[in-house]
Amino acid sequence: MRSRRKGIGRFYGVGVGPGDPELLTLKAHRILTQVPVIFVPKKVKGSESLAKSIINDLAAKSEPKIVELVFPMLRDKEQLAESWRKAADIIWRHLAAGDDCAFVNVGDPLLYGTFIHVLESLRETQPELEVAVIPGISSLNAAAAKGMVPLATEDECVAIISSSCEDKFIRQVLESFDTVVFMKINRNFDRILNILEGLNLTGKCLYVRRCTTKDEEIVWDISRLKGRKLDYSSLLIVRR
Repeated sequence: MRSRRKGIGRFYGVGVGPGDPELLTLKAHRILTQVPVIFVPKKVKGSESLAKSIINDLAAKSEPKIVELVFPMLRDKEQLAESWRKAADIIWRHLAAGDDCAFVNVGDPLLYGTFIHVLESLRETQPELEVAVIPGISSLNAAAAKGMVPLATEDECVAIISSSCEDKFIRQVLESFDTVVFMKINRNFDRILNILEGLNLTGKCLYVRRCTTKDEEIVWDISRLKGRKLDYSSLLIVRR
């Protein structure tokens, strides 16, 4: 696979789904078996990469070069930006050598994906870089399927928001939309639970952790999660 831009590889953002390798799309499978270099994100050095675990069997057959990139869980925006720039520099070295490269993103690359920040950093210095995004099954779609909870039907409206939003905004969204999905709920669960209790919505919620993986957890009675340390890869679906 070669880019049309002479001498420069093409960059692929590949969504690999929420965790189950069988949810990898045919197109993602094709790209990942053809590119010579695949980048996988991880939180810290020495930690397991969920993205890598999803493609392990596939990579064992095609034997691409796997490059792990560390993206620490930080709140400092400058430090975060520096980690994205470092990753972009590493990726560019391979692209500049003529290799097509794929960045593997759990879920979908353009829905709260690390790929978004890496792409932005790359385009700051390489605005003409050829990029293709391969969409993946998002965790919210997988969670809805697991719980058989419709996200929307007919003229209903759906909101997807961060759990770090302000209380007033969260109440407004819950009162205005038929279905609300809270992503990365782990740090703010108790606060969201208090809001849901005040709106009498706790009985209309589905909590899912690490959807479609061996560590999956599905909880309907979300009140029993109060005070518990929750997983980063967790979400909450509220359907009025």
